[in-house]
Order: sequence, then structure tokens, then C-alpha cells
Amino acid sequence: MPSYTAPTKDLHFVLHDVLNVSESDVPGYSDLDADFTSAILEEAGKVASEVLAPLNVVGDTEGCVLENGVVRTPTGFKDAFEKVKEGGWTGIDLPEEYGGQNMPYIMYTAVGETSSAANQAFTMYQGLTHGAASAILVHGTEDQKNTYLPKMTSCEWTGTMNLTEPHCGTDLGLMRTKAEPQGDGSFLVTGQKIFISSGEHDMADNIIHLVLAKIPGGPDGIKGVSLFIVPKFLVNEDGSLGERNGASCGKIEEKMGIHGNSTCVMNYDGARGWLLGEEHKGMRAMFTMMNEARIGVGMQGLAQAEVAYQNAVEYAKDRLQGRAVTGDENPEGPADPLIVHPDIRRSLMDQKSFVEGGRAFLLWASKMIDQSHRGGDEAAEGMVSLLTPVVKGFLTDQGYDMTVQAQQIYGGHGYIEEWGMSQFTRDARIAMIYEGANGVQALDLVGRKLAQDGGKHVMAFFDMVKTFIKNNGDNAALKDDFLEPLKAASKDLQAAGMYFMQNGMKNPNAALAGSTDFLHMFGHVCLGLMWADMARAAQAALDAGTSDPKFYETKLATGRYYMARRLHATGLHLARIQSGADTVMSLEADQF
Repeated sequence: MPSYTAPTKDLHFVLHDVLNVSESDVPGYSDLDADFTSAILEEAGKVASEVLAPLNVVGDTEGCVLENGVVRTPTGFKDAFEKVKEGGWTGIDLPEEYGGQNMPYIMYTAVGETSSAANQAFTMYQGLTHGAASAILVHGTEDQKNTYLPKMTSCEWTGTMNLTEPHCGTDLGLMRTKAEPQGDGSFLVTGQKIFISSGEHDMADNIIHLVLAKIPGGPDGIKGVSLFIVPKFLVNEDGSLGERNGASCGKIEEKMGIHGNSTCVMNYDGARGWLLGEEHKGMRAMFTMMNEARIGVGMQGLAQAEVAYQNAVEYAKDRLQGRAVTGDENPEGPADPLIVHPDIRRSLMDQKSFVEGGRAFLLWASKMIDQSHRGGDEAAEGMVSLLTPVVKGFLTDQGYDMTVQAQQIYGGHGYIEEWGMSQFTRDARIAMIYEGANGVQALDLVGRKLAQDGGKHVMAFFDMVKTFIKNNGDNAALKDDFLEPLKAASKDLQAAGMYFMQNGMKNPNAALAGSTDFLHMFGHVCLGLMWADMARAAQAALDAGTSDPKFYETKLATGRYYMARRLHATGLHLARIQSGADTVMSLEADQF
């Protein structure tokens, strides 16, 4: 059975050596001293490795079962959920007035990585609840907040998001679910939603569904969509639970992975619901949840890559196979361990450099979310908006690729369920699809985000990279290995943006045909920036004299690998983009 150990030391390095969180002026960050964050991360790591990780295979093999309208979760899930709730992990960043601990979002992200790596399917139950609570917090009335948030913060009640219908996914303007006003402030919601994660289960007393639906007589298309709170059980005025609402699970989807999470077909048969936010402004309210979910899904891609890498490293050290080409390294044994072979090292370095760079990227983005939400920083809000599709798309595409590489190191054993590696690959695959498939993320980045607010956010990103290079130009330890590759990659990204500007208006296909390449270029540049900053921090620690030089030397060596072997992919992506759309669009539909 695979194992998992939370990367607490690496999380600590990013939080304190790189991002210097306790010295930041973001409200609440002054409380994040090293002792405090270490205590939180160590305890979260114990829960992840001792409570959640042992149930990962259980959830995968047992799955969820629908019995008489109730979904039974896998063995051990209910007890584990109680332990997570008792520890207060479900609402660590939610407001104290609703029972949360009001920590910054960056701590929610750091803790979330450990639980998602240990058991992605399980963690989704609380993750979806957090997103639904965030939407109610931002868009709900005071009565709605007081009714739902205390129970959702504690996960006594869980939450969902209901968008997709059998005939429409991304194009939500085609939805058919209706919400008929009743004259007393409530609506009767009727329709069917599919792919509803955590839609029905036995771990909470109530489930609060956030459902997109159309009010009759509203505008056509997406402009006529509204968002409704539809509880599984109606809530009485005193907060107690009333009668069962007209919301039920018709089926559990059979999936490639995340078997421990109940992905449901939800039927709404005149279910009573209440408007969340304004009429016909449902997408505005839902995107509060979806944007948070997209950052969380990027975290899932990273987390699966991390746990797969951890196990691949151990296997590569233990498995004896062949001899090193430079001479026996295990002369007393029948063969050398896999890790002596250069191609195995290449694969492990691909994984290690992605995971550590991606972690820094994710926490950096989380810090900007805190700057925006806690500090009212509009520039940070714009940067997060720009980077959200990159976080989601790049970390999940690359995260999946890294689980495949980790599986490959096992050879035939990687394909056998007994070893557990296929689960990481299967669980990671969904992250590339849900919360907006990655192709849609790329279209959003190129079609909307680049030009947002006159392009000032992408220009701010380029200025950020340029300023970092300039400010560290005298650092001889960084110049050749980190700053020059970062400068070259940033120029590739700017050249791609210029190509879109020059060609996109007269031939939109020329831009959109290169959108996925651009998203990956952007992701590589972001990780290049993160690795340059981590190298700065690591070198500073070595220069100051550290009790653990090996950790920082390893960090520098891993960063050099990324800059030398991974970051140059920007040149390939640029060549593809500049080839235009002619070859992409050359065939007629009937020629495929």
C-alpha cells in the first residue's frame, strides 16, 4: 500500500524563506510566525498521514453505494470525517463569527494540499462545502448567513455546486432547470443536474445545494441564470431540520477515479429554494465558488503529483534492476537500485522540480488572494484573475503527467492495482476536466484575461518578472543559472502575446489555436519565477549560515534542473503559436 508524508519542511520554506509571510503587511499575516505555522502544519500532516491516507485505497476499492435514496460512503469515511470536524480543520479560514478560525487563505491552501494528497476523494466533501459557504458569505443575506454558515463551517451540514445538466456543460446558457417564484420569497426548483460531487452521502445531517436555474420570463441564455440555495432538508425558523425537500440522488456516476466521492445525478422535483444574490445574476454568485474551486483543483493536481512522487522515489531506491553504466553501486547485491540510472533520475527530477515549483506558485497565488480579500489590493485581485486559469490548467495538466511518470518508474507494478500507483493517475485525471476543462481555461486566458482592464494585469506580470531580474542582477549565484533563463522565457511569453495582438483581431483562430500552448508557456514562466525566488532564498540561507545546508543545496540543484531542462519548453510553445491556425483548421469536419 502506498504511503504519504506531509511535506511540512518544504511548506515552511515557501511560507517563511520565500514569501516571508510573518513580515507581510497583509492583515492577519503577522500572526503567522514560524512556530505557529509549524504547529498547524505538523498537526495537519498527522491527520493526513494517519487518518486520511489509510482510507485512500479503501475509498478507491469500495466506492460509494446508493441504497434507498441514501449514499453510503466507504468504510471509515464517517469516523474520519468526525475527526476532521473535531479538529476544526473544515473552517480554518472562515470567519470566527460563524465558528471558523479566521486564518488567512494561504493556510487553508497549505493544509489543503496535505489532505488532498492523502485522500483527494475524501477531501472533496469538505472542499465543496467550503466553496458553497464562501458563496453564501459573499452573496447571501444576513439571515442566510446566520442560518447556513455556522453548520457549514463545522461541516455538520455540507454543500455542493450544481451547474451541469445532461445536455449542457460549459454552455450554461442552455440549461433547462426552472425556478418558479412562489410569492413568499421562495422558489420551486425543477430539473436535473449531473456530475454533482458530494451530492448525497451519509456523513452530514443536511446538504446545502447551490443550484443554477432559470426564472421564467427572464433573459435568454446565460443572462437569465439565477443561483438558489436548495437544502436537502428544509430548515425551520429555530434552525432545526424540517421535512425532506424535493431533492434526491437518482444515480451515482461510475467514474475513472475519485471513487470515494459520491458524484451524483441530482433530481429536483419542485424542491423549495431561495435566491442567493440577485435575480438573473447567478453566474456572478456562482463564480465566487468556481474561482475558489479552480484554485483548489490546481492544488489537487499538485497534490497527486506529490504523493505519486514520494512513492516513486522510495520504489526507485529499493527496486534492484540492472547495473549503473559507470560501475556497480551495489556490488554486494545482484543488481543496483533503479535510482542509479540517468533516465530514472530525469523522471524523478521532472517530478521533484514541478512539485516544489508548483507548490510555491500555488502559495504565492494564495497570498495574492489574501492581499485582495483581506487587504483590498485591487492589483492583487487583477493578478489572481489573470492567473487563475494558469493555476488550474497548468498544475493539473502537469500534475497528471507527473503521476504518469511516477507510475512508469514502477514498470509493470505501476499498472497493477496492488501497488496503488494507478489510483494517483486515475484520481488526477478528473482535475483536468472539472471546474472548467483545461481547454476552456486556455480560451479564457487568451480570449478574456489577457485583454482584461486594457491588458494592465498581464503587463504588471511582465513588470514583476523584469523587476525581480533587475533587483537580483548583482547576485552572481543567480545570474547564469536562474535569471538569464527566466529572462529568455519571459521574452518568449511576451512574443506570444504580441503575436496574438497582431493576428488575433483579423483571424481569431490564430490566437485560439495557440491558447493551450500559451497557458503552458505562462505556467512555465510562473514556475521559473518561483524557482528563481526560491534560489534567492536558499542562497541567502546558505550565506547566512544554516544548520541544514543540505536542504538548501538540494533546493538550488533542483531549481537549476528546472531552469535548464524544463523552462526551455517556452521556445517550443512559441514556435507552435507562431505557426498560426492554418494547419490546425485545414481539414473540413467530414475529413476527420
